[in-house]
Amino acid sequence: MKVTIIGRKVNLRDNFKELVKKKLSRFDRIFDEDAEAKVVVTLERNRQTVEITIRSRGMLYRAESTSDAMNTALDDAIRALGNQIRRNKKRLSKRLRGDVAGALEPAEREGEEPDEQTRYAPVRTKRFVIQPMSPEEAILQMDLLDHQFFLFRNVETGEINVVYRRKDGGFGLLEPDGE
Repeated sequence: MKVTIIGRKVNLRDNFKELVKKKLSRFDRIFDEDAEAKVVVTLERNRQTVEITIRSRGMLYRAESTSDAMNTALDDAIRALGNQIRRNKKRLSKRLRGDVAGALEPAEREGEEPDEQTRYAPVRTKRFVIQPMSPEEAILQMDLLDHQFFLFRNVETGEINVVYRRKDGGFGLLEPDGE
């Protein structure tokens, strides 16, 4: 697995970088050599945030943790990533064995709150490759990203669809009307 470590507003020491690589190596048995891990460490107001994003065969796995100590945040993020993979192991094993081209861009943090005048203006534009998949796979991907919705191309219809998390805990599917 290729590991990229980025420090925002903080200088990272070599021993921390080695620790990150060592802890991520426990996932080597799950992911192939082409998998890419991106670790972003951010310091804001004496709080350390560690974001880990792993891309492998068109799937995206993401975990984030914030703590007073950088090592604690790293441990929590690694633990959350492991739990996420373990929880979805059966569904992931089917997906990981398949060959899917393309990849999604990792979710990045949004900027500060907009003021009153720009309340409805987009804060950021995000572009990514839309994967053909079933609604069930899209729900799995949405769950792995811990997002409220997920845009995908329905493999059965070829149309762009959206799955979303409902307030009652269920999932919804938005399909375009043919008219």
